[in-house]
Formats: sequence, C-alpha cells, structure tokens
Amino acid sequence: MSDNKIFQSWLREREIEDVEAFVPDMAGSARGKVVPAAKFGSSQMKMPEAIFSQTISGDYVEDPGNVEDKDMLLVPDPTTLRTVPWATDPSASVFLDCYRRDGTPVPKSPRAVLRSVLAQFKGRGWTPLVAPEVEFYLLSPHSDPNADAEPPEGRLGRTEGARQPYSIDTMNDFDPFINDVYKYCEEQGIYVDTLSQEMGPAQFEINFLHGDAVQLADQVFLFKRTIREAAIQHEMHATFLAKPMEDEAGSALHIHQSIVDQDGNNIFSNADGSPTDLFFGYLGGLQRYMPEAMLIFAPYVNSYRRFLNPDSSPVNLAWAIDNRTVGLRVPDSSPDARRVENRLAGSDVNPYLVLAASLSCGYLGMVEGLKPTAEATGSAYGGEFELHRHIYSAIESMRGSAAMRSMLGDEFVTLYTALKEHEYTEFQEIITPYEREILMFNV
Repeated sequence: MSDNKIFQSWLREREIEDVEAFVPDMAGSARGKVVPAAKFGSSQMKMPEAIFSQTISGDYVEDPGNVEDKDMLLVPDPTTLRTVPWATDPSASVFLDCYRRDGTPVPKSPRAVLRSVLAQFKGRGWTPLVAPEVEFYLLSPHSDPNADAEPPEGRLGRTEGARQPYSIDTMNDFDPFINDVYKYCEEQGIYVDTLSQEMGPAQFEINFLHGDAVQLADQVFLFKRTIREAAIQHEMHATFLAKPMEDEAGSALHIHQSIVDQDGNNIFSNADGSPTDLFFGYLGGLQRYMPEAMLIFAPYVNSYRRFLNPDSSPVNLAWAIDNRTVGLRVPDSSPDARRVENRLAGSDVNPYLVLAASLSCGYLGMVEGLKPTAEATGSAYGGEFELHRHIYSAIESMRGSAAMRSMLGDEFVTLYTALKEHEYTEFQEIITPYEREILMFNV
C-alpha cells in the first residue's frame, strides 16, 4: 500500500478533518501548513527553504546556500501521524522531511542534522539511546512584555511563591493541568515517565523514557506544544525560557545518553561490569568539544543568564558518579544501564540540534580515543567556570570549529552561526531598563 493510501485510510478511520503538516525550524518551532484531510497527500507539498534562515523575531539572515530562495519538497513521515487532542475539530499532525530537487535531504533541517549524526554512529555499528528531562515554568498570563513573569494561581486560588522541590502538594495544586498533560501525551504517543516539582515556584520537570534519538526529539518537540496548549486551556502560560525569573532557578534540558552495539549490548560496560575505554572516550569527547558546540546548548542571550549562579546550575565540564553538581553526571546504575547525563543545556534548545551536538561530542571522543579528567569529588559548584560566559564567544567558537563542521555539516554551521549573530545584534540594539534607570543620568 502506498504512503498516500496509508494516510487516507488512517485519516478516514479517525474521521479527521484537518492535518497539521509541519517542519521543525532552527528554534524548534513548527513551520508548515494545515491541509484538509481529504486533500492530504494528493499533491506535492512545498515550502521555502528560507524557513531555516528565519530568526526568533521573524527576520531573515542571508543564506549563502540559498541565494535563489528555493522551495523544498516536503515528504510526510507516515510513522509520525498522530491526533491533535486539544483541537476543536478532529485534527491530526505529521512531521515533514525536507528534500531538494535532486532527492538529497536539506542539510540545514534540524531533523536531517540529527539523522546525519546518527548515520555516523550506524557506520560503526553503534546506536545511541537517549532520555531527555525537560524543565518548564507555568506563569500567570499577561500581555505586558515589560512586566515581570509571575507564577499562576493553583486550583486553591493561591499563588505559589515558595520553593518546594519534589512537593506532592504543590503538584496537586495544579492537578487539572497535569491530568490533561498526561492525557494529551498518551493520545500522541509521547512516552513520559515521571513529573516532579522543581526548585522554582510552579516549575516542573518531565522525564521521558529512553529510546531512539529522532523519535525522542520528535516527542520533546510535541511535548513543548502540548504543555503550552494545556496551559492555555487552564488560563495559564507555559515557558521553556532558560531563565524567565530573575531570582529563581533556570530551566534545563538534561540528556541521558548511552550507546548499544548491533546485539543491543551497552558499549559503555565490559563483560565484567567495569567501564570501557569507549565510555571514558565519550566523556572525554564531551569535555573536549562541548565548548565548540555551546551555541546549541545555550542558543539565546537569555540562555547565559542561567549560568550566572554557579551554585545552582553546573558551569563546569567535570564528571562524577551520582553527583548533580557536575556538568556531566554518571548516574549510579547497573552496568547494562551505564550512561552519561549531560546537564548543561537549557530548556530553550532545539531538541534535534541539542541531541545531535551532544552525541557528536561523545562520538568524536570515542573515535579519537580521548581521555576525560579524573572523576570530581565533593561539590563542583563554585569551581572554575568552564563554559562560555557570553553568546558572542560561543558564536565564534562554533563558527571556527572544524569538529562541529565535520559532524553537523558546513552548510548548517555557517547558517546557524549567522542566524545567532543576527539575533544577538537585534538584542544589542534594545536599550534596557537598567540603562535607562541606572546609566542614563549617572554617566
């Protein structure tokens, strides 16, 4: 049966009226079209390749790989069809893969970037397994961008103002919202594990079950849409901004990652249960190359605010077993579950790109036989700052990185760094309240 017949059979069976067909862009947002279900798949869909050169504000940067402003050919991925549970009319969604006229994938597409990295693993008989953990805040809704973000009222009519990490009572206060999140996730095949209250007021973390990297990136992408829609239905807003409140904890996206061979064996563990050279190489690669990929782990000016307090967010590349103060934590686990938890990304990242970048750093460490530093002991908070403190240094580091270009592609790195430089220039042009209040009449 052709893909088109599969689509139409699936849509008719569920009496779907509209299909949201989308491509994840550089920011991890959905760009695409809404197509009547009866017409879906009847003709070739196209969209400008320029969607990947669009900044977070909607402006465009010059793309040397697309001076013609070409169209892409969009091919629906039949494995990603799912219902849209919050839609008023019966609707479905599907991911689109992007191709050029010669049949090659568009190399700047975040989904294609991740697949390209996974192909390098596959060439050595390796398959990564990942399990993201995503933090977010619920906020009281308002439309004034100059007003501070504030936590919303829970079902008891009070505003959560105290820090209550792991509080069951606090989660119960938002029980109607949480119930809808679990329901929407189940209907979309988003395999979440646990949800917990985090350090900030109305800040939560959701853990995903481990699995294939592309599928997990798809799930994180859909999860962000789901959280925002569920929040709106409960008269709240949700944000994945890395640092939405001045005096509160930032929001991270932690990535648990391990590698299995063709027989499903964890290559981080020897037969006797001891860690392998490949495990230490993976750690060494993360330590060596993450500074060159930092622009993906911290993609916006606000991302670096999360690192301002070195006693709450790791700002180091140290590693240790069962130690949450290091940037690269190794959970205490059985040998077959040995893995690395990368704790450095903010929740504002593009899930496809952050998985591609983290896996790339580890891959390079394994194939180059790198060695990590000695395991850290005690608290690593307050130690030496090992990350870029500023987005411009991260831009320059990635732009000049032969390693990142070899893994993520020349065309992608050139466009991505140009995009982030343009966004940073837009930010620099804004005169802040601090400048008006403190500097204006005192300099």
